[in-house]
Amino acid sequence: MSVESRKAAIVKGAEVLWEEPPAHFSAFSKMLVTPANADTKLFDFRISSYQPKGYVAPHKHKVQEQVYYILEGEGLIELDGERTVVSPWTAIHIPPGVVHAIYNTGMNDLKFVVVTTPTHDE
Repeated sequence: MSVESRKAAIVKGAEVLWEEPPAHFSAFSKMLVTPANADTKLFDFRISSYQPKGYVAPHKHKVQEQVYYILEGEGLIELDGERTVVSPWTAIHIPPGVVHAIYNTGMNDLKFVVVTTPTHDE
């Protein structure tokens, strides 16, 4: 697709349903910008909300890299078996091949933005 034929998108959060992706437990995401609803191939953008005790099981990606940006709440990020407390204004970069998980160990919802590139592992 040429640059001239690309189309911009405006996605309102209220128009997107919450999903509980595979291997997520009491952990929900709104897939705000994905190839399914926007002209993107290089990244996807979502907001996630994990309830207390919510988490994603440890996993890794072959080619995807991710950035998590914590908006509200507190929890633990696990990177290659090492756990670190995270709270608002924390950015976490996860390169391909790093085993990672995030756990809501706080008393309130853990809310964060996730940017993933590319949109899928090859």
